[in-house]
Amino acid sequence: MIRIYHAPLTRSIRVVWLCEELGLAYERVPVDFSAAYRATPEWRRMNPVGKVPVMLDDDFKMFESGAMVQYLLDRYGEGRLQPQPGTTAHGAFLQWCWFAEATFARPLGEIVNHRREFPGEQESEAAIREMQSRAWLCVEALDEVLAGRPYLLGDDFSAADIMNGYSLMLAERLVSADFPAHVAGYWQRLSTRPGYIAATA
Repeated sequence: MIRIYHAPLTRSIRVVWLCEELGLAYERVPVDFSAAYRATPEWRRMNPVGKVPVMLDDDFKMFESGAMVQYLLDRYGEGRLQPQPGTTAHGAFLQWCWFAEATFARPLGEIVNHRREFPGEQESEAAIREMQSRAWLCVEALDEVLAGRPYLLGDDFSAADIMNGYSLMLAERLVSADFPAHVAGYWQRLSTRPGYIAATA
């Protein structure tokens, strides 16, 4: 049984969304997202750095969302939502999956951290503007690759779109909802998918 320990707006959305798209049976377990609870020994036994999500597949535990996505694709996906491993298409898929977290989500997460830890401080506001600028470069990179194609890999929706869809959701809230044309159309396609709607309900 797949159990996804979930809090709204967190990276657990990626994992729930993937399960919805693949039609996998799973249980969504609500997590108290307060800093106090996430610092408890109980939660640190689940995730050693106190973050969300955590996923259990029977007794196997994971606490990195991108790794969860890849694990579920490889174990249960039956070739769906990713190209054949070892191909250049799969290389492009991996690039966009890693981009979503390592490059795009990083400054977005730091915006949240700065606003929580240093509210109203002038130096923090300057740092936030710099992070917003870095995140917007990622939006522009997506806009360029999406010219003439509906999804990152071409005509077919993949888990790379799930990974970047979550980052776009954050960018809409933390940077700007005024996306350039190709990204705006892409975000409309992603955010109206039943899997996304179920994951963010």
